[in-house]
Amino acid sequence: MSEPTDPHPSEETRLTISVDAMGGDMGPIAVVSGIGIAASENPDVKFLVFGPASELKPLVAKRKLTDRCEIRDVSKVVRMEDKPSHVMRHGKGTSMWAAIDAVRDREAQAIVSCGNTGALMAVSMIRLRKLPGIFRPAIACLWPSRNPGGFNVMLDVGADLRADAKDLLQYAIMGASYARNGLGLDRPRIGLLNVGTEENKGRTETREAHDLIEDVAKDTNFEFIGYVEGGDIPSNRVDVIVTDGFTGNVALKTGEGTASLIREFLQTAFRATPLSRIAALLAMTSLRRLTRRIDPRRVNGGVFLGLNGTVVKSHGSADATGVASAIQLAVRLAESSFNDRLAARVASFNHAGQDGPNKTAEAAGKEQA
Repeated sequence: MSEPTDPHPSEETRLTISVDAMGGDMGPIAVVSGIGIAASENPDVKFLVFGPASELKPLVAKRKLTDRCEIRDVSKVVRMEDKPSHVMRHGKGTSMWAAIDAVRDREAQAIVSCGNTGALMAVSMIRLRKLPGIFRPAIACLWPSRNPGGFNVMLDVGADLRADAKDLLQYAIMGASYARNGLGLDRPRIGLLNVGTEENKGRTETREAHDLIEDVAKDTNFEFIGYVEGGDIPSNRVDVIVTDGFTGNVALKTGEGTASLIREFLQTAFRATPLSRIAALLAMTSLRRLTRRIDPRRVNGGVFLGLNGTVVKSHGSADATGVASAIQLAVRLAESSFNDRLAARVASFNHAGQDGPNKTAEAAGKEQA
């Protein structure tokens, strides 16, 4: 028999997640409801919740989260239409800025926000700073796939529209570390997204990145399978898909839209006739399983890689279920000390790049330890 766990762990043993409660399209109601779902699944996690106390206190009290949530009263909010440059100059005192500072000041191990993606990345970069040696941070998302674990990793999905060959190489290194430490894959397979698998296909920077990643893969603990196409994104052929932010974001939004369309088509088809309604009842269990598998809320949460802190961006239109998924991802990464591992991996790779391939292989082995 296993020993019973303490339902009220001490403050010293609790993880703390910082939450920007004001960024989403659905407002603080959805965010606090999502915290409630995540809190029930993670009894040892505490939450710092940023936003107007007058709005947050009743919501937190209604869900009986007073002992789990510390409300930080912040009146200003970053709006979805705000330009990142404006937020960088005038965003101090907003719920987003304050929530990021909680990670910067080590009051929390990760931040979750549904807010303006550009502003979140901009403020995160100036408050948390990039890891040494990182050219461009990337946003990594989980993509439902045929792999045994159920997901692939894709990056970048919108942090920066541009990416040259060296950026794509760093994305491959960071993506491999995410798959290794976040998904438990000892030797993740890396694919470079392209318009074809032939060597002469693609833009110049993509072809250059292919050669760089191939050279590094020879002496590190990931497998480079070369070019992959759009149809491979949800496949079991690859674990990490590397691309630029423009292409990745278009693919992500297309995937989410297609999943929603399929769900609507199924609902319409099974409501069409009395017979189809009966068929829907008979297939209810299978339909629920399918709906859950293609539900974008289940994999909500993009991780900002390459910063001195863990930042999880929830979809702006996320409901309570989606917010809870993003928080759960933040908890999982914080529990595994993922960002510390990623920082060590990037630092060791930069050092190995100066000392030769044997050092690269040695550093890769240390990351797994």
